[in-house]
Order: sequence, then C-alpha cells, then structure tokens
Amino acid sequence: MGDKHVVRFEPVGIEIEVDEDQTILRAAAEQGVQLMHGCKEGQCAACKSFVLEGEDIELDSYSIFTLPDYEKEEGSTLLCRAHAYEDLTIELLNYDEEIIRSGLPLRKGKVQVVANDEVTHDLRRLVVKLIEPEEIKFFPGQYMDFIVPGTEESRSFSMANTPNREGEFEFVIKIYPDGLFSEFLAEKVQVGDQLEVEAPFGTFTLRENRTSDIVFVGGGAGMAPILGLLRSMAERGVERRARFYYGARATRDLCFAEEIAALGEQLPSGLTYTPALSHPDDEPWSGQTGLITEVLQANESTLEGADAYVCGPPPMVDAAIATLTALGVREENIFYDKFTTHR
Repeated sequence: MGDKHVVRFEPVGIEIEVDEDQTILRAAAEQGVQLMHGCKEGQCAACKSFVLEGEDIELDSYSIFTLPDYEKEEGSTLLCRAHAYEDLTIELLNYDEEIIRSGLPLRKGKVQVVANDEVTHDLRRLVVKLIEPEEIKFFPGQYMDFIVPGTEESRSFSMANTPNREGEFEFVIKIYPDGLFSEFLAEKVQVGDQLEVEAPFGTFTLRENRTSDIVFVGGGAGMAPILGLLRSMAERGVERRARFYYGARATRDLCFAEEIAALGEQLPSGLTYTPALSHPDDEPWSGQTGLITEVLQANESTLEGADAYVCGPPPMVDAAIATLTALGVREENIFYDKFTTHR
C-alpha cells in the first residue's frame, strides 16, 4: 500500500482517505461513498469531475475520446482512473446527493452457478447463488464484477433481479465472439461451478424521492438492469407511470416479453412496452421498426417533467440522451449505464 491522502468532494462536503495504490472511485466505494460511475475503465465519462485544488494526480489508461487532452489540461479528471498523490479537492460534475450518501460497502465473495440458459441466440440468463459471505447487499439496477478464472481480469454485469434472502443473483449477458468472459460462459460454465465476484457497483438505481413519470430506454443486454428496476417497482407497488422502449435488430433478439406484460399488469399506474426492430427479418412483425431513438422520437411529443433511465451500448445511450433532452427531459433527470464491449 502507498501513502494516504485526503480527497474532499464539493459541493457535497464529503471527505475520504485515498491510498495512492487505489483509484479515487475505488477508495470512495470501499468507504460507502457512491459516486457516479459506469464502466470503471475510463470509457463512459460518467465519473468525469473537475480538480479544484491539488495537481499531483496520475491516471491509469483511458480513452482520449472520454477525456481529451485539452480537458485534462483545464483540470478535468476521471475518478475511475485517477490516483491521488497529494490532498485534493474535487468538484463533482455529475452527482446525486441522495445516491452518494446511500452507498453500500463493496464485498468480495464466491458464488455457485444455478442456471446458465439461452434466452436468445446471443443472450444468456445466468443465475448464481452466494456461497460466501452470508450477504452482499445491492440496489436494483446495480452490477456485479466477475473474476474471469485463470486471469486477473474482471467483467461487469447488471443484476436483473431484486434483492432476496436466498442470496441469488440473475444476469442477462450478451455473448461476444472471442469475448473473454462471454465465450467462457457460453462454452465452459456449468451448473455447480464456482466463481469469484465483487459487488455492488453502479448508480443506475431508482430515485426513490420522486413521483414523476419514468421512461426506460434499452437495447441488448441493457434489458437486465431495467428488468431489475421494473421488478422492484412491481414488488413494491410503486405508483409511477412507466414506459419502456427496447431496441433490437430482429425478432430473434427479443426476450422477456411475457414477463414485461405481466409486470405492466402489476404496476399500479401501468407500463407501456414498445419494442422496435432496426433490421426486421422475414418473420411476421406488426410492431414498430427503426432505431429505438427514432421510435422514441416518433411516439412522444413531449417528456417534460419525466425521469429517464437509459441502458445499452454507448452509441445508443448517447443518441437516447440527445433525443430525451430534445423531448424536454432535464439532463439531470437522465440516468444512464453504458455497456462498453469487452473482448
């Protein structure tokens, strides 16, 4: 371990102690301070912040598209890649004080595989049960890191289920050709296998102090955290009107339609589900077609006053944010999770 330094976050006035060997984001998470973040790899910009005081910071590798050199020179940094070598004061540019102060401590553990089933041609439903410790708490919409056996690499996947006493976690995972974890999942993982994990991560969680309408926009494995949020809302009888736009390429890419319909019947204020296909195949399809952002734009005249939750590949998320703001959603009421592609 290296020397420790104090990092203060403004405008919330929270201070943490950070070891030089840790990233600032990691140190905060270990101390139950839930800063905004997404990929933890310097690719999504969710944790981008501004350095008010202090200069001695070193960054692990990151995408220059996420933090261009000119922004870095002006004082911007990525908390998921930043190591502090002196005391710092950081201005949080993207934060939610309710979320920051309700963080859950990170826990490492071991899980056993309960199910590994195909839900589409390239999506797997993985269910695991906690062996140790006794409990890993999480909020619906958060994600878990899996250590890839035989490596020091980890991969992140969102929970699709709600917290439960059985210690089970459910995931919807996209299989990528030559993907380090997904190929392992598709070809080797068997029921009974054990895997090392760490959780919870992520801030893609329902803001409980709000009553506004909700618009969900998802694509691909972005189904997982949205499903977790919808299941949680249904379980608790949350009285907020919800709409869910889900983008897929073809009919073979659609999943969970029956459950989503059932959740709509359970939600007190209902749920409007709109799947759309960007590349319809030869099978009959009477639904909507086009990019999901185009369908969203065509179906909504205004979304002023609504909250939006967006999850999927980065290009889809960026396009959805632009569409939602054009429809009147305030930028601070758009919560997103970018699923960066791993190989």
